Amino acid sequence: MKYDLQAIRRKNKKFALHLKRKAKIRKIIVGTKERPRLSVFKSAKHIYIQAIDDSLSSTIASACSTEPAIRDRIKGLKKVEVAKLVGEALGRKLVESKISTAVFDRNGFRYTGRIAAIADGVRSASLTI
Repeated sequence: MKYDLQAIRRKNKKFALHLKRKAKIRKIIVGTKERPRLSVFKSAKHIYIQAIDDSLSSTIASACSTEPAIRDRIKGLKKVEVAKLVGEALGRKLVESKISTAVFDRNGFRYTGRIAAIADGVRSASLTI
């Protein structure tokens, strides 16, 4: 995905730096069917993660905080705890699909807080990142 970083930098420097980190990460990380790429997106309220096979450009499995199974369990929890639940849900789906390893794509976000909690949740479902 190409962006005009000069135009974006003039408007929002923080977002431009996010896009720069994202592009740098995506140059290196590639997902396959045996070892999919776990792509994370977070908004102010919700968190989304999906396992992607880049060779076929398809999503193998996904989980988010808006799914009915997770939404019922997140009442009164903090965002970091919700992220860990979402990570565990995706980890269980991948283990059921007989996938044991994955590549973690933090999508330009810093590896703290909710992003680290998702990775911990996926690992707790006995998936290797």
